[in-house]
Amino acid sequence: MKSTVEPLEGNKVKLSIEVDGAEFEKEVDAAFRRIAFEVRLPGFRPGKAPRRLLEARIGVEAARGDALEHALPGYYAEAVTEHEVDAIAPPEIDITAGKEDGDVAFDAVVEIRPELNLGGYDSLRVTIDSPDVADEEVTSRVDRLREGFAKLEPVERPAQTGDHVTIDVAGSQDGEAVDGLTADDYLYEVGSATVVPELDEQLAGAKVGDILEFTADHPDPDEDPVTFKILLKEVKEKVLPDEDDAFAAEASEFETIAELRADLTKRLGMVKKVQAQMQIQQKTAEALADLVEDDVAPDALISNEMQQRLEDLAMRLEAQGIGIEQYLATTGQEQEAFVTELRQTSAQGVKVDLALRAVATAEAIEVSDEDLEAEYAAVAERVGQKTAQVRKQLERNGQVSAVRSDLRTRKALEWLIEHVELVDEGGNVIDRASLEVEPEPTEDDGTDAPGDVASEDDE
Repeated sequence: MKSTVEPLEGNKVKLSIEVDGAEFEKEVDAAFRRIAFEVRLPGFRPGKAPRRLLEARIGVEAARGDALEHALPGYYAEAVTEHEVDAIAPPEIDITAGKEDGDVAFDAVVEIRPELNLGGYDSLRVTIDSPDVADEEVTSRVDRLREGFAKLEPVERPAQTGDHVTIDVAGSQDGEAVDGLTADDYLYEVGSATVVPELDEQLAGAKVGDILEFTADHPDPDEDPVTFKILLKEVKEKVLPDEDDAFAAEASEFETIAELRADLTKRLGMVKKVQAQMQIQQKTAEALADLVEDDVAPDALISNEMQQRLEDLAMRLEAQGIGIEQYLATTGQEQEAFVTELRQTSAQGVKVDLALRAVATAEAIEVSDEDLEAEYAAVAERVGQKTAQVRKQLERNGQVSAVRSDLRTRKALEWLIEHVELVDEGGNVIDRASLEVEPEPTEDDGTDAPGDVASEDDE
């Protein structure tokens, strides 16, 4: 087989492939062997009829057509590998010779992954949250601890947001009491909006003994409005314990409030450093994608990325016993909006991938055999196999080049993360050394810290 490659407009190439007639005759023989199992000839078992009898029965043309159909994809794949063509879509094949006899020749026009000349990647600046812990943040964590030890004490003043009030609630429709909206001596936090919004509006500024009457929508939108009559019987305010050594000793393992605050500062700092490191990767990828023009990402790549993401989501949902339709219903997403968002995130992912490949080329980033072996070992550990098994399977399936390509883009991202300038919200440069997380001195990972320093996003 001989092949050449020629660049075309529109991010495509043309592979011209020629196969010697004598070589292709082996494929015709194989086609006759396949046909022999389908054609019944008297006196011969399936698959045993000789070629000369089959030729007489069906002709050579049928077998040659079958041979072309079966063999051309293999010839095409061989040419793609030989010329390292990074095809991203199925080829358009045009047979130019050999449909009836002789040498076979065909052209394969295929869209390839675009190669970018990317500028500005070496001067990226990304903004992340400062890893420094402010006194206000520690105080907030201490206050959350104090909330858990708060007491309710009666007050002689109008109710206000945050107070706990004792009320008699009478909800009715057409004079009939409504189940679930009628109760005596009900303890309610003003501002919690756990019944109807109008209740909080009525209670704010009300005094003990006030009777409040109003109409509000039923919490169930399918129900008719409800008439409420509220008797305010008592107002209590939440009193937090003092932030002192006695509180620290009662609420934590520490004897002093200074020790408690120091521990909270340390643990909150670890959380912020981890969050900052996660932000660096995300923000760097976003900044890199902004350097790529919107129309650069081919539809074929975006469609492939959408399919991959959809399959990954389906697998995760399947593990939970949930289908895509149920997921959309649960999250309240319309299918059209879901597909639109999926396409947007996929297009962003394709832009990042193309940009990382450009960075890898510009910075001469390569993947060594040692890098590959390390990746094989990592995969083997995840799937519970031996490294040699993983290597052999990837080689047999022709996936080594894909693994190498993924490693190359991963190394490009690591290079970028090392070189990107980091600033906080105020534009102050962040020292990378300040993001290093010190290992815990014990096996305790600190997730159950007495000050509950989980991030706000986790609440």
